[in-house]
Amino acid sequence: MQYHPQPTAGEARPWAFPAPERGALPNGLTVLRCHRPGQQVVAVEISLDAPLDAEPEGLDGVATIMARALSEGTDKRSAEEFAAELERCGATLDAHADHPGLRVSLEVPVSRLAKALGLVAEALRAPAFAESEIERLVGNRLDEIPHEQANPARRAAKQLSKELFPATARMSRPRQGTEETVRGIDAAAVRAFYDAHVRPSTATAVVVGDLTGVDLDALLADTLGDWSGNTAQARPVPPITADDTGRVVIVDRPGAVQTQLLIGRIGADRHDSVWPAQVLGTYCLGGTLTSRLDRVLREEKGYTYGVRAFGQVLRSTAPGSSSGATGAAMLAISGSVDTESTGPALDDLWKVLRTLAAEGLTDAERETAVQNLVGVAPLKYETAASVAGTLADQVEQHLPDDYQAQLYARLAETGTVEATAAVVDAFPVDRLVTVLVGDAAQIAEPVRALGIGEVSVVSG
Repeated sequence: MQYHPQPTAGEARPWAFPAPERGALPNGLTVLRCHRPGQQVVAVEISLDAPLDAEPEGLDGVATIMARALSEGTDKRSAEEFAAELERCGATLDAHADHPGLRVSLEVPVSRLAKALGLVAEALRAPAFAESEIERLVGNRLDEIPHEQANPARRAAKQLSKELFPATARMSRPRQGTEETVRGIDAAAVRAFYDAHVRPSTATAVVVGDLTGVDLDALLADTLGDWSGNTAQARPVPPITADDTGRVVIVDRPGAVQTQLLIGRIGADRHDSVWPAQVLGTYCLGGTLTSRLDRVLREEKGYTYGVRAFGQVLRSTAPGSSSGATGAAMLAISGSVDTESTGPALDDLWKVLRTLAAEGLTDAERETAVQNLVGVAPLKYETAASVAGTLADQVEQHLPDDYQAQLYARLAETGTVEATAAVVDAFPVDRLVTVLVGDAAQIAEPVRALGIGEVSVVSG
């Protein structure tokens, strides 16, 4: 048998996160474009300054309903006609609301970009917000809420937000609203929120893909350039305050055979100089299967299929903002264990944190983390959608356009001692709020015996 010769590896080529070109349309819309040769599926991300804390009192969830309604018909097309046109383009369109604002996401073959962008512009410029469609979307959202309540991970996240933030803060309440608030949403409320916050002057469009032969300036002028709206004064941003007094809250699920763990607090966002070291140290703690938490709780003790530590930015403000507000990230550890192992697993988790504070990370852990975080970046950003999403995140978080590129350089430069200090500060053993969703009758006493904070029980 004759074998083909074994392929040989080529010379490694340098890689950097793509740098966008920044511009603006006459209507005030900011545009970031990024030419990515070979990416025939173009990704478009449009960020709108319509954050959750701008929702009217008692109407939590109106931003979510508005986001979902953008593709449910316009002044020219019914919901069915709009969906059919998108399908003819081979496009996918999605929109969602979160604390920083509203995000509209489009993916479409470059050959259909003009048509698809026209549809997006139509949806932004003249959404129908038909009463029947809003009623249907409200009904769908009400149907989702019981399923979210039944999901242990979603229930834990809801409780942690409630514990960390004051009741008056929007961050303390479910992002997509509660049953009570969603029931109060109608077409008039959706239209009012749209009129107040959706306008090109406070929006940014990110376009990423192979733009060879595409006159993007003309295309944007003919589509999103026709979108008009009033300019707006800078909206005051409320400060983020949180109570991370060490404590344990058990969400009681009688008979549960597993306990969902979510342990968290609020920490620095990407504007803070500690962020790269915090990312690196958190990855060493629980970013992958070889991290410390998994090595102890999964490999040695067999308590769990996996425990993860992570940092997720909730909201950022521009440096020097007149509001004086600062950004914040949720720093958390999550996973699940069987009911009987809840006490021992938490005990070992706290031992991992204490050992980390006492002895620090090793150089080998730091090196592995850098290789994983920096080395996989070219694969992580293979698609136009992944690049566009990251650029849009930077826009929402008021970061410079080269932030992601600089982050990888800073990660590579971060030393073991610096990473240790950052992760120890991020997860202090006496300043963590622990939420457990499980059988309180079985787990409350073993958890109290650990002495990791006052234990309270709430209904599931």
